[in-house]
Amino acid sequence: MRSLNIAICGCGPAGLAAALFLRQQEHRIVLIDRFAEPKPLGSGLLLQPGGMRVLQQLGVGTRIGLLGAPVTRLFGTTARSDRTVLDVSYGALGPGLHAVGLHRSALFYGLFRAAQSAAADIETGFEVAGLDRAEGGRPILLGATGRRLGPFDLLIDALGSRSAIADSLFGSRWHRPLAWGALWASLPWPATGFDPQTLEQRYARANRMIGVLPTGRRTISDEPEAALFWSLKASDHARWQAAGLDAWKDEVMTLWPQTELLLGALTNPDQLTFARYGHHTLPLPIAHRMAIIGDAAHATSPQLGQGANMALLDASALGQAIAAHDQLDSALAAYARIRRWHVRLYQALGAVLTPFYQSDSTLLPALRDHGFAAVSALPGGRRLLASLVAGLWLGRGREFELNRSGYLTYPTE
Repeated sequence: MRSLNIAICGCGPAGLAAALFLRQQEHRIVLIDRFAEPKPLGSGLLLQPGGMRVLQQLGVGTRIGLLGAPVTRLFGTTARSDRTVLDVSYGALGPGLHAVGLHRSALFYGLFRAAQSAAADIETGFEVAGLDRAEGGRPILLGATGRRLGPFDLLIDALGSRSAIADSLFGSRWHRPLAWGALWASLPWPATGFDPQTLEQRYARANRMIGVLPTGRRTISDEPEAALFWSLKASDHARWQAAGLDAWKDEVMTLWPQTELLLGALTNPDQLTFARYGHHTLPLPIAHRMAIIGDAAHATSPQLGQGANMALLDASALGQAIAAHDQLDSALAAYARIRRWHVRLYQALGAVLTPFYQSDSTLLPALRDHGFAAVSALPGGRRLLASLVAGLWLGRGREFELNRSGYLTYPTE
C-alpha cells in the first residue's frame, strides 16, 4: 500500500501501539490528544501474555517488562470462610508464561517515547467534537473550539469508551454504563503479607471485593508499588465519601486483616480514584476510511483484566491487515474479520461473569463459591481457565499461537 496520511485520536495504549506499527510501514502519522501534554490515566493494570507479545513486536516489551511485576497466579477466596474461589496459574499454559502487573505510567511512557522516536507527529490540546468529510470521503476532524484537522487518508479512533467519533457513527446508545465500578489507589508494596507474583482478591458475596495487584515500578529508580482496588456501586460513591476514609479502612481490614499493611499509606480520600465501568461492542469496528480500536470499539468491566490486552491486540491486527493488503478498504475489512471472534467471545464472557463478582445477587456468588473452583478439577480445566484469563482462548478449541518470532497468529474466520 502506498504511504498513507493517518490520524490516530487518543494517546492510550491502543493509539500509541497503532502509531508504532504503522510507522514501521512508513505511513505518515499524527497522534491527536485532548491534553496539553499527553499523560497516563489510572492506577495499575494486568497485561496478559498476548499483550506482552505485542510489546515485544514493537521493540518495547523488554524495557516495559523490566518495570512491571511478573504475575504467575490469580488467587481469590471468600473473605470470611477462606474458601478458594479462583486459583489460576499461568504455568498451566507452559513454562515461563506469565502476566505482568504494571502501573499505567510505565506502559504509557514506554510506548509514548517510542512513538516520539519513530517520528510520529503529535497534536495536543485538540478535543475531538465531531467529523466532516472531504472529497472522496476523506475524514476531517472537528475540534471543540472550532479547529479542523485533515483531511486524512485514514482515521483511527482510539479515544476510549466515550469516544465522540464512535458516538457520531453509532450513537451513544451503544455505550451502556454499568451500575458498578471500583476505587483504585497506587500504594507502596509492603515488605510482607502478600505474594509479589500473585493478584490476590477477597470476596464478600458479590457486593464487596478487594484486590491487591503487584505493579512493579513506575521508573527504574522507584520503589515497587501495588494497586489496591475496592468494588463499589456508582450510586454509593457519594455515601462512601460522606462516611469518611477511616470507616472504610476499618471495613476493609475486617474483611482482609493483612491490608492494614497497605492502608497505612492512605491518609486522604483523594488518593483513591473512582472508575465507573461500562459495556458495549460496536457492530462493526470500521467505517469508510476509519478504524475503531480499543475501548472505543469494545468496553467491558475489568473482571478478566482484558482492557489493555485487547487494545494492543487490536493495534497489532490493524497493523497486520494494512501491511498485507494494497487497498485500504480490503485492509479494514480484514482487520474487522480477524478480530471478530476474539472480541465477541471476551465481551460475552465479561457480560456473563461480571454479575458473579459485582452485583447485589445472593444466588450468583453462592454458585461462584461452590462451582468455579470445581472447573479446575476437570480434565483440562486448569489449562482452560488459564487460557481464558490470559486472553488467548478463541473458542472451538483454538488459541492464539505464541511462537518465538513474528506476529501472533490470528484466525481469519
